Amino acid sequence: MLRTSVLCRGLATAAVLAVSVGCTVRPATAGPDGDAKPGGGGAVGANVAATPVPVEERAEAAEEAETPAPTPTPTPPPSPTPVAVKPAPTPTPEALMTPGSTSDQVRELQARLRQIGYFERSPTGYYGTLTTSAVAAFQAKRGLPRTGVTDVVTWQRLLAMTEEPSRDELWPPTTQQVAAPDPRCVEGRVLCISKNSSTLSWMVDGTVLSSMDVRFGSQYTPTREGVFSVGWKSRDHVSTLYDTPMPYAMFFSGGQAVHYSADFAARGYTGASHGCVNVRDREKVASLFDQVRVGDKVVIYW
Repeated sequence: MLRTSVLCRGLATAAVLAVSVGCTVRPATAGPDGDAKPGGGGAVGANVAATPVPVEERAEAAEEAETPAPTPTPTPPPSPTPVAVKPAPTPTPEALMTPGSTSDQVRELQARLRQIGYFERSPTGYYGTLTTSAVAAFQAKRGLPRTGVTDVVTWQRLLAMTEEPSRDELWPPTTQQVAAPDPRCVEGRVLCISKNSSTLSWMVDGTVLSSMDVRFGSQYTPTREGVFSVGWKSRDHVSTLYDTPMPYAMFFSGGQAVHYSADFAARGYTGASHGCVNVRDREKVASLFDQVRVGDKVVIYW
């Protein structure tokens, strides 16, 4: 034991050896005058204290350990872009009668329009410009589209406002067409043509056998007025001057004749002839053609 104690005291500065034999060494510290002085120390080897961690770093480490990682906010999926839905178009009412039509239903249409003051003439069964204008006026008054075409809606409104036409309303006596025929028309077989009422009456000895709508020439090619006679007839005539068909032509003054006009049937009074007397009812003028003889009188007057 004595040998060991001496060895420890002699080798106080040898920290490695002191550790190996289990001695505790207190290192000397320098005094203010430079001499060594005993001071406090820690254990060598296993007893040596670790370098202390600053307080700020320990606090930050503790805060990081205690603060949980933020939970990411889920991003909602994008809302689907709404698809614009176009409204379904309003269906157009079915057309029942249109300009240019010829039928008994057109005749009824005209008779019903006449009952309420929209059609001033006797029914003809032909859907011309006068009928188109009458239908358009009726539609405008009722707040309907002013097309001039008789569709289902227009027809139903007209039916609700009128009564079923009588036979006399549908087929009025032909004497109503010409209220006062020219005195030159009351004797013999006469094509009595009034420019005032735009009508042709086929009369025999003062009796009206048939009557029909007619139109005349324009101001540049006027229809002649006066008393004439039928010079010749041509059932399927074609004008050599204008290269246009003139069916059932009955010539009374040079190249002027009474005949059927497809243009009059299609366009009504918006057009004019080149001087002839146009008829738009093909059936009536065909029947007239068969009855009229060459030499029969033709009277054209206002």
